[in-house]
Amino acid sequence: MKFTAPNKLSDKGFSMIEILVALLLISVGFMNIAGLQTAAKKANYASLQRTTAAILMRDVAEKMRANPVALGGYLTASGGIGGGTLTQPSVTCTSSATCNPLQLAAYDMWLWEQAIDGANESRSINGTATNTGGLVNPTACVSGPAGGLAGVYTITLVWRGLNELSNVSVDACGTGAGKYGANEEFRRILSVRTYISP
Repeated sequence: MKFTAPNKLSDKGFSMIEILVALLLISVGFMNIAGLQTAAKKANYASLQRTTAAILMRDVAEKMRANPVALGGYLTASGGIGGGTLTQPSVTCTSSATCNPLQLAAYDMWLWEQAIDGANESRSINGTATNTGGLVNPTACVSGPAGGLAGVYTITLVWRGLNELSNVSVDACGTGAGKYGANEEFRRILSVRTYISP
């Protein structure tokens, strides 16, 4: 039996094809990792917004419980607040200024709007201060018994999310403003009901 040496010309391109296939597989893997990281960042940001909303809701609920004789001062109009709709009250209810319960409620709501708008954290972009904290395009609504009587109060926070969802119609807070897409598809909502008694 006679053995012949393999043809050297047939082995020349084999290593190059292996390298190209390996590079293709590695590049696909890196693209998948980048996509996964982007999805994780979006999910993390959505979680941060929801956590911020929950903290802000608890804040106003505690302020309402601390000032039960002026619960009517915490109720918002049907359009809600957010985006600088409230002006700073003339009485700021700081330690050096005394105020009555209704003035305290007005000051609490102004401070709450400042917090949801992110006015407590800002950075300068081209010489213009821009809010960086709070929620994205927020709207806040507080509803309950007229006149601030004892009963169930609903605190709702709405903000703009990153991904489209089907319309959330649990609460009308923030709808119709055009801030959350043509069909409210970017609208995110967190609502809590709590019993408060004067």
